[in-house]
Amino acid sequence: MVPYSAMLDVPHEVVEHVSWLIYARRRELNSPWRKLGCFQQALLTLVHLRKNETLARVGAGFGVSTATAGRYVIETVEILADQAPNLHDALASVKPWEHVIVDGTLIPINRVAADEPYYSQKHKRHGMNVQVVAAANGTPLWFSRALPGRTHDLTAARAHGIVQACLTRQILVLADKAYQGAHATICTSYKGRELPDRYRQFNRDHARLRAPGERAFARLKQWRIFRRARCSTSRIGRTVAAVHAIEIAWRSG
Repeated sequence: MVPYSAMLDVPHEVVEHVSWLIYARRRELNSPWRKLGCFQQALLTLVHLRKNETLARVGAGFGVSTATAGRYVIETVEILADQAPNLHDALASVKPWEHVIVDGTLIPINRVAADEPYYSQKHKRHGMNVQVVAAANGTPLWFSRALPGRTHDLTAARAHGIVQACLTRQILVLADKAYQGAHATICTSYKGRELPDRYRQFNRDHARLRAPGERAFARLKQWRIFRRARCSTSRIGRTVAAVHAIEIAWRSG
């Protein structure tokens, strides 16, 4: 392989922020010396997450082995995932008069037909189900851990405690028809073709208010690692949390 120079569409301040987190972890572990410095380790991880380069390619570009690149990525992802807010902290930032949007998406993965738990009938492909709680303007507040792709959105929302947490805080939740039957404080549109005019108007207003929630996943999937994840399914949830922490630093920077 031949290395080449390229640009990464991530602000320099974000790379510095990640490198300082890595530096703090190295000091904590009393492990100051590594083949790559903190900034280079942060940059390697961001290249892998943003561009979905294989570990072999990104390792070659930074002059380390595939195994070393993998260790760097796993370590950095764990450091960043620890910075992501949990569900209760995320909901604590919601004002009493505000609503949130809940939605689910599928993170595509490399699997074969035999891996039935990961196959989503809705999307007709293998993947992992991830839920988001977003603010009314579409800003993601919290991402869930990843569940096998065949998991229904409502089942996932209940498993992650979203339904109960929003009910406890009396937060109005807007969601699509996949969440019908959740009750509590979750509001979905009406089903059916021959609906009264007031129901059709309600569905239009509901869709308009819920639409910004799509931005949360659109922003997430700008990180190409989520267009077809190659890592272990057990690490996808932590990777989502890590990217969320990066996005928070990006917005606040």
